[in-house]
Amino acid sequence: MTSPRPGLVPVHVGHHRPGDGQDISRSSRPRSALTEPDVDWDKHGLSPCWNGMETNACAAALEPSLVHGSKEELDRFLRGARNRSEIALAIVTLGNADKDDPRSVMRPNTTFFLPGLDNMIVARPLPSGSRPTLAPGLASTEKDLGLRLCNRPDDAPWWALSLAKPEPGVGGPRLQREPQGELVPILLDGLGAPVAAVWIPATGDQRWYVIPDATDWNQVLGWLMHSALPTYVPDALRRARSSHFADPALQTAAESTALAALSAEVRRHEDEMARLQDTLDQATEEANAVREGLLYGTGEVLAKDVDAVLRAASFKTMDLDAELGTVSADLLATFGEHRVLVEIKSTSGSAGENLAMALQRHLSTWPQLRPDEPVSDGVLIVNHQHRLHPSLRPPHVYSRPEFVESLSTPVISTSVLFDWWRASDWAAIRDAILGSAPPVAFLDPAQPPLTSSRPKRRRWRLWSRDRAPSPGKTTGQ
Repeated sequence: MTSPRPGLVPVHVGHHRPGDGQDISRSSRPRSALTEPDVDWDKHGLSPCWNGMETNACAAALEPSLVHGSKEELDRFLRGARNRSEIALAIVTLGNADKDDPRSVMRPNTTFFLPGLDNMIVARPLPSGSRPTLAPGLASTEKDLGLRLCNRPDDAPWWALSLAKPEPGVGGPRLQREPQGELVPILLDGLGAPVAAVWIPATGDQRWYVIPDATDWNQVLGWLMHSALPTYVPDALRRARSSHFADPALQTAAESTALAALSAEVRRHEDEMARLQDTLDQATEEANAVREGLLYGTGEVLAKDVDAVLRAASFKTMDLDAELGTVSADLLATFGEHRVLVEIKSTSGSAGENLAMALQRHLSTWPQLRPDEPVSDGVLIVNHQHRLHPSLRPPHVYSRPEFVESLSTPVISTSVLFDWWRASDWAAIRDAILGSAPPVAFLDPAQPPLTSSRPKRRRWRLWSRDRAPSPGKTTGQ
């Protein structure tokens, strides 16, 4: 065995030393990125102990294996940690990014057997584009690892992890056995399954961190040296007299005071970041509840989100489909003494002119349906070209000048309504619905309606066929 150089912390690496003549092609185990020359061991203050080297004094084990030729080295590492009453830290990767490309959820799972072969971690491949999030309630060490893993490339693969018991051999009775220990999530996928985790046995004397393949090992080794070892195995750093470790027991009062102040500042920063992240998450959750339907929705989904926008702008709304069936408009919007029928339509292409005619029919039949509740007017809201990104859609619902001139009720695109809603410009929405501003069909979508402290219903200006719109107004929305 070659002894680690002074100042370097020994760690067991469950692979053969690069260039030692071992034939990788004969092994069922994929080649590890830990054997690549871009892993800078000295920079991280670590000394790798490969297969065939003594491991009992190692501070951690990286990609050890019970079934791929490093069982003896792993056993000696675990026994050494147990004899010193230290926590045995291990880091393993699951999945094979090279083998699994192109990725498919139909490919087989991969497994890793834990010490004793009584438990295994199963990794199920996730679809491309999965983006994990931090699990709640993480300690600072695990949060640090989670944040580093979140910095992997956007197209990096992920695997959902679960703890399981191996099945009995062929011919034996099928037993239902619960796995031992706990798999604590660090990162979660969109359905709440762990994609990075730490397995802790009931004894609590081991911590097996499970991370996905195609992870930058320099990031992981930096976490091991600066976060995991100081937290869980500080004596390993003391034994090695590591220059990466400031031993609190040997610090001066000035060092201790400065370190305490720095730690408190870091905690305050983390708390503030967590608060801001919660605020962002809440705002995003609330926005997602409206944004998708307003821009891309149809039918009931679109009507529900338009209703939410109008209520946010202080309108009282009534679902007329629920009250009257389909004989009238979709909503009755009330603001003060004003009642407005709201017709909501969607189309994947250009909006047909018959949509505006339908609103006129509803206005004409309303007195027969609710004679005691007269309406001021109506408004047509259209999600047109909804298969396109809003920036690629025509700015106006209608553009034929002769038809635009004939309109007597406002026509608003959901893209314009969305822009007012996301800016919380409730006055603009009220003015557009109530007609307190110039007719919406003649406004440039980039310019919100002029606000007014006292809404008044304005009938649309109609021009004769030989007359152009007034200067500064466009021809339709």
